[in-house]
Amino acid sequence: MNIKKAFFVVLGCLSLGLGAVGAVLPILPTVPFLMLATFCFAKSSEKLHNWFISTKLYKKNLESFVQGKGMTMKTKIRIMIMVTILMSIGFIMMHAVPVGRIVLCFVWIFHVLYFIFGIKTLKVETE
Repeated sequence: MNIKKAFFVVLGCLSLGLGAVGAVLPILPTVPFLMLATFCFAKSSEKLHNWFISTKLYKKNLESFVQGKGMTMKTKIRIMIMVTILMSIGFIMMHAVPVGRIVLCFVWIFHVLYFIFGIKTLKVETE
């Protein structure tokens, strides 16, 4: 295994771990870490990638989005709440940087608008 593949395996495993923790703790965002894990595993090992996309964690949080179908409202709200909390922390910490606060506000507004209008909302399938 070359260094590049090893790097992607390690980064993918770290991202997977953080994404799994984020699925349980509301402090960490889940989806960005799982997307990074998907990318890293696809770059490093077909076996790891195939294993990861068959996990319940992937299927619950990313599968429909990656396939271009969209996200459930519950997933969208969970992501928007986490991003809002994390950006609020950054906003508070930038009390001496008004330009940074303005930029952060625009990023937050774009994020919310993108999730509302840019990503299709799926209806929850009842089993």
